[in-house]
Amino acid sequence: MFSRDLPQRTSTGITGLDAILGGGLSSGGIYLVEGSPGTGKTTLAMQFLRAGAARNEAGLYITLSETASELRTVVASHGWTLDGIELYELIGELRLAPDEKQSVLLPSEIELGETIKRVVEIVETLNPARVVFDSLSEMRLLADEPLRYRRQILALKHFFSQRRCTVLLLDDKTSHDGDAQLHSIAHGVISLSQNEQEFGIERRRLRVVKMRGISYQGGSHDFRLTTGGLHVYPRLVAADHHRNFDAAPHGTGSAQLDTLLGGGLFPGTNTLVTGPSGIGKTTTAVSCMLAALADGVPASYFLFDEGVATLIERSRQLGMDLHPHLESGLLELVQIDPAEMSPGEFAARTVSAVQQHKSRFVVIDSLNAYIQAMPGQAFLLLHVHELLTYLNQQGVVTLVLLGQHGLVGEIRTDVDLSYLSDVIVTFRFFEVAGQVRSAVSCVKSRVAPHERTIREFQLGAQGVRVGETLEDFEGILAGLPSYRGDTPMLKRPLAEAASQGAP
Repeated sequence: MFSRDLPQRTSTGITGLDAILGGGLSSGGIYLVEGSPGTGKTTLAMQFLRAGAARNEAGLYITLSETASELRTVVASHGWTLDGIELYELIGELRLAPDEKQSVLLPSEIELGETIKRVVEIVETLNPARVVFDSLSEMRLLADEPLRYRRQILALKHFFSQRRCTVLLLDDKTSHDGDAQLHSIAHGVISLSQNEQEFGIERRRLRVVKMRGISYQGGSHDFRLTTGGLHVYPRLVAADHHRNFDAAPHGTGSAQLDTLLGGGLFPGTNTLVTGPSGIGKTTTAVSCMLAALADGVPASYFLFDEGVATLIERSRQLGMDLHPHLESGLLELVQIDPAEMSPGEFAARTVSAVQQHKSRFVVIDSLNAYIQAMPGQAFLLLHVHELLTYLNQQGVVTLVLLGQHGLVGEIRTDVDLSYLSDVIVTFRFFEVAGQVRSAVSCVKSRVAPHERTIREFQLGAQGVRVGETLEDFEGILAGLPSYRGDTPMLKRPLAEAASQGAP
């Protein structure tokens, strides 16, 4: 009995929005889509009608605000057709030609009742399964008073519900700050917004304000308006994603580094790799990833700071060839422009890497650029928390690189993520006999007993090299070491010595 009472669902034609709604809109309902001009209401409505046309459901677009020619231009700009969709333009019937002398639409001049009557006649003639009414702002002006406007909306709701017709009412919110009465009448309300950034693309967000009779995912969800329509990225909720996985550690390719970490890199954990610029964080991440690739583990590397070609060539010069794994499809290198991608879109891209590419090794290089894409530090921590928790629950080995300000002495970071990290690996520069050297240490691990030592670290033609414990040094992490012994240092490769530094 209960299953019979569940409403049938109607797809919106937007995969991400259907996921937020738990399968789509309840069939036969009347829904309000509100947003300021330019947020994507018309595009969303057209995707809704096209989804119906693909299922042989007749669609009708009734417009009071745009001409049929303007709507056809919108459709053509996305590379779509209007097959299976009827356009009905009421502007002409309202005598809004330029030579008309009237300047104010009053009920005495243009009757709202007659307009509603024409809508009813059109619907009865075409018998559509899906209807879009654009827009309520003009209808509100025609009504002239709130009571009359509400009664007409209720009449439309009753009429459409009898015909089992799913309706979208578009509202550009230009004539009011918020119509709570309309919210109460509609079965559901979807709100679109866009926020201008000082640099880069505007951030667009979608929020389901209300949805009667169905469970939906609340909160704000990023979306992109591009050629081809709206692409909605549901807010990532890590608690909804769990899977069983093998917790056996992956080697890093360096026995000394494995020892430092307490056995290697463990699935279901994230490792924060910190250090100043140029010390070798990226190269270390690539070396660890190559060790996983050699064992047949699919991997995804997200680049924020440098180009894909630069990373490939730099790695090749250090004896780490990525081409075979790229050609086999085991590795995907993804270059991210933080000015053009919202945090929600990046989270969706990461989820796709795990679910579609089956990646079990993910590198985010670096978090500094990711931070710049965030609306604020409070939101940053929430985004990163959900993303890392999701990756952990999927059994992914995650390396997150974070560049620090300064070279020696006091070193700062843009944000403190230490409490979110399962493992923290820290790199530092120090001086010995007139040479700048590097050191590495593991300062935190939640998953295994690890060395609490500081080892020398070096990059060269042989890739990553980790030396013995620097037992006779003090003050390395502070950047002001003092030497009290005869600790043997790693010999510098000839190529590195000639260049006076590692890449």
